[in-house]
Amino acid sequence: MIRVRFLGTAASRPTVGRNVSGIAVQREGDSILLDCGEGTQRQIMRFGSGFSFSHIFITHGHADHFLGLPGLLRTMGLQGREEPMTIHGPGATVELLRTAVRMGIERLAFPVEVRGLRHGDRVGFDGWAMHAYEVDHGVPALGYALVEELRLGRFDVEMARRLGVPEGPLFGRLHRGEAVEVDGRTITPDEVVGPPRPGRKVVYTGDTRPARTTAQMAMGADLLIHDATFGQEEKKRAWETRHSTAAEAAQVAARAKVKRLVLTHLSARYADSPKVLEEQARAIFPASVVARDGLEIEIGYRA
Repeated sequence: MIRVRFLGTAASRPTVGRNVSGIAVQREGDSILLDCGEGTQRQIMRFGSGFSFSHIFITHGHADHFLGLPGLLRTMGLQGREEPMTIHGPGATVELLRTAVRMGIERLAFPVEVRGLRHGDRVGFDGWAMHAYEVDHGVPALGYALVEELRLGRFDVEMARRLGVPEGPLFGRLHRGEAVEVDGRTITPDEVVGPPRPGRKVVYTGDTRPARTTAQMAMGADLLIHDATFGQEEKKRAWETRHSTAAEAAQVAARAKVKRLVLTHLSARYADSPKVLEEQARAIFPASVVARDGLEIEIGYRA
């Protein structure tokens, strides 16, 4: 199961009901953080996401996306953390992020590495990877895509039985791609295992205008998390500030044929009444929802 927890959904500054950007993502035993705005550690405590992140991915160098790093790292140190932490961000933000790591912290008991990424870079994990891609925000900025490797094809138990394969270890060997011998006959995996199945994909844009790179990266994604700072009545303002409207985000989702769209990074003017954004998005892409702080989305395996 992939779990996506929204820790902060406000643009630029917190409101009474919304903190600034932060998203916790858990995939089986792995836990990562996407952006870390001011107050993110408090949101982690509030929503029970835990502090076991091994990697933090920062989209760009605006304060509402990284200023929570010093406090978060200090708390991890006070909790006795020893495991290393890697913080990723656009190459142009490396020195800024290193400064943030040092702010107010005399000494950390665990190693912290800051790495710069570029469009097309990949950070590998066991069975999946984070892919960085360029977005359009007027400053060096990256979006990120969690992309799983192909899964084994579906195992046809009934066919295996008809071929005389006894249930047990031979089933597992066939499913893993090994040929087995039964009563003098060789049974090959292609006789009982279907084609590889696609893994899951989650894409987070950070702050951006609607971008072709996002539509390409998000093609067929299970979940697209897109900047929706403004409503359509503020389309000019969105263009001037290099953000997106809810309707523009929905157009990207429709173009990419994603399964679900979550709108985030809401301007304070919509903090208490986000329904208009949801309505504008759903008119174009019905599977749209406005994020709220604490919202958790679970993504199961594809059939």
